[in-house]
Amino acid sequence: MNDELFLRGHRVPMTKEPVRLLALERLDLRHARRLIDIGAGTGSISIEAALRYPNLDVIAIERNESALSLIAENCRHFDCHNIRIISGMAPVYIAETADAIFIGGTGGQLTELIDWSLQHLPSGGRLVMTFILLENLTKALAYLQTCRVTQLDCCELQIGALTSLGQGHYFKPNNPAYLISCLKEEYRA
Repeated sequence: MNDELFLRGHRVPMTKEPVRLLALERLDLRHARRLIDIGAGTGSISIEAALRYPNLDVIAIERNESALSLIAENCRHFDCHNIRIISGMAPVYIAETADAIFIGGTGGQLTELIDWSLQHLPSGGRLVMTFILLENLTKALAYLQTCRVTQLDCCELQIGALTSLGQGHYFKPNNPAYLISCLKEEYRA
């Protein structure tokens, strides 16, 4: 879904379309019952997942008041009814587990959110995270190597958009984004 379709707010982050597409691919929601989106920002991941999979129960967690209003507006704008918005600083109490968890914002609680996510995922559940700061990327990779995860993968996404310049065109680069994905390790008795 094109980024321009989302309602945007001042200083409310949004996972951009190319990054969102790869994140949704890695979340692999085809057979999922529930997705938790931590640090939901504008709600772009939650909304695109909810529209693609109408039977999916989506929980969007966000702490920023402006972002919370924007998520609700975007849900109305896209007529999404399978998204529950939770106001609070993650990790928050949620009784349910999820088949997949996306972390788009950490609020400085990165390792706590990884632990919380792994507690809320079943064996084989998917965890996907995106970052723009190298410090968060390296901290997440180092910490995940101490956790019970498999298929740990990381990639850098450097996307450029065709832009006109005078009578010609060039690719104007966006800032790089980093995407980490992994599965919660299968429990072995």
